[in-house]
Amino acid sequence: MFIETEGTPNPATLKFLPGRDVLGARTADFATADTAGSSPLAGALFAIDGVARVFLGGDFVSVTKTDATDWSALKPQVLAALMEHFLAGRPTMEGIEAGEDDLVEPIAPEDEEIVAQIRELLDTRVRPAVAGDGGDIVFRGYREGVVKLHMQGSCSGCPSSSATLKHGIENMLRHYVPEVVAVEQVEL
Repeated sequence: MFIETEGTPNPATLKFLPGRDVLGARTADFATADTAGSSPLAGALFAIDGVARVFLGGDFVSVTKTDATDWSALKPQVLAALMEHFLAGRPTMEGIEAGEDDLVEPIAPEDEEIVAQIRELLDTRVRPAVAGDGGDIVFRGYREGVVKLHMQGSCSGCPSSSATLKHGIENMLRHYVPEVVAVEQVEL
């Protein structure tokens, strides 16, 4: 089994491509080892000293390291854990589904058409580009012109994430959906 590795805009995160499906159309973000109970793969990665965060994408795994850890020591351990997991045929997730539709607040009926436009733009223009960098941006709400998004994977904690949100995503959404006045990042 050959696993490709790519850098991301976040220097603390590497993207690992095992050449097979990881979570299909879903994603799962594990900010700590305590949250990884539903994922045998994330649990195996958190068992490695120096792993700070694990993000599972459709066909990739992003791993964020602690500041005290060097990639030259950590990368071979992550590759070994990934290879062992996939060759053993273990499940990536068990029991619960990824919480893609966990909204910060309910969508008002009069905003449903606007929200549909926002979701379409995020799904077709933003998420594929962000996935290329080892992360994801998930819609979490819309109210009074403010779009709430949650950044996952390599995007979470990335030095350029606030610029991506404000200058990239916010400008694009405001251009295509005039009702949008701002974009805010929410932490869950």
